[in-house]
Amino acid sequence: MPGRFALTTPLAHVARAFDARLDAPDAGPREDVAPGEQVAALILHDESRLLIEARWGMVMSGRVNARGRPVMETIVNARSETVFDKSAYEGVGRAVLPVDAWYEWTGKPRAKTRWRIGAVEGGLLAFAAIFDTWTAPGGAQVRQLATLTCEPNRDVAEYHHRMPVILPDPDAVVEWLTAPDPSGLLIPLPERRLHVEKSTLK
Repeated sequence: MPGRFALTTPLAHVARAFDARLDAPDAGPREDVAPGEQVAALILHDESRLLIEARWGMVMSGRVNARGRPVMETIVNARSETVFDKSAYEGVGRAVLPVDAWYEWTGKPRAKTRWRIGAVEGGLLAFAAIFDTWTAPGGAQVRQLATLTCEPNRDVAEYHHRMPVILPDPDAVVEWLTAPDPSGLLIPLPERRLHVEKSTLK
């Protein structure tokens, strides 16, 4: 499942690729984006697609689990199989996280290999995500998201036991953002559409 990702495509190009209006600053090429950092996210706003800035990682303060207990942790990835059944996620919106690639690690501690996983033909990948706005102490409004994960396909199964839910085409992006029930999209990407290579990053 994604713990780091790369987005080196200029945001103006990302916005055009998703037929969206750009409302986020372009921080330039980013090869190693980590949880907690600001990212570009595609959302539906007033029935139009908008590329905004949001934090990768949802602070769950104020939400409760099925037993009514507060959820205190920050969520970076959420399991697609159960996300819409858990009370802690009630009322979240849907978003798309555009990336050029993401990273997984294999091997023993202190001797791990980092792998870069991207589309076979290059270009952007569209991760399905959930989205909301958190009111921080002091009243600041923080847009935040968490990516959804599913079982891996055969392209990436040897690198991790989970993978991001990747929306395979523009129609799937529209369906994810607008459909009353998008659960049919929460499946692994078809095989032979991802390329894995050893990363030059440590």
